[in-house]
Amino acid sequence: MGKTVPTDNQLIERINAGETGLLEELISRYEDRVYNLAYRMVGSREDAEDVLQDTFINVIRALDRFQGRSSFSTWLYRIAANTALTRLRKQGRKVKGEDEFLDNVYAVQQAARSGEKLSDWSNNPVRELLDDEAMQIMNQAIEEMPEIYRAVFVLRDIEELSTAEVADVLDLSKAAVKSRLHRARVYLRNELSGYFSEEGVAQ
Repeated sequence: MGKTVPTDNQLIERINAGETGLLEELISRYEDRVYNLAYRMVGSREDAEDVLQDTFINVIRALDRFQGRSSFSTWLYRIAANTALTRLRKQGRKVKGEDEFLDNVYAVQQAARSGEKLSDWSNNPVRELLDDEAMQIMNQAIEEMPEIYRAVFVLRDIEELSTAEVADVLDLSKAAVKSRLHRARVYLRNELSGYFSEEGVAQ
């Protein structure tokens, strides 16, 4: 029989009991996912590496306070997302203000109500849909979004967390997650509509 792989919670219990050598195993399970989240959030590999490092420093410091009320992965994403958002705010990067962002979204929705066709790719998984060129356009558009919309979109549509998990990570209601996600999708769909029309992706 093969060796039984311990769950996250079992690893944490053993680490907190003194088996600190198991930290490396716990980190290795999630470092790629945390890095990918960080990169989508902060937009550069150097900053993503710093967010990755800071996230796991914070995790190690707080691990003895993890109580298992949510899954470890959700708890970890909460720390990673907050670390990335803190870094963005300290850097003061130029992003669209929420008023400007919402004006853009409402203009797109009004145009759709007036009969203007907007390429619809929302039924396709983002990971399957985007080639390198489209991902570059997507990343640029994501970087221009207000931070909370960026976080919701990255967690829900790229990292594929559930609505409930995103709500838990960002301390939002599920209704607020759905509302922000819808607006982020409208904005990004508009930014990418020209590309997909040219490529023949949109139906």
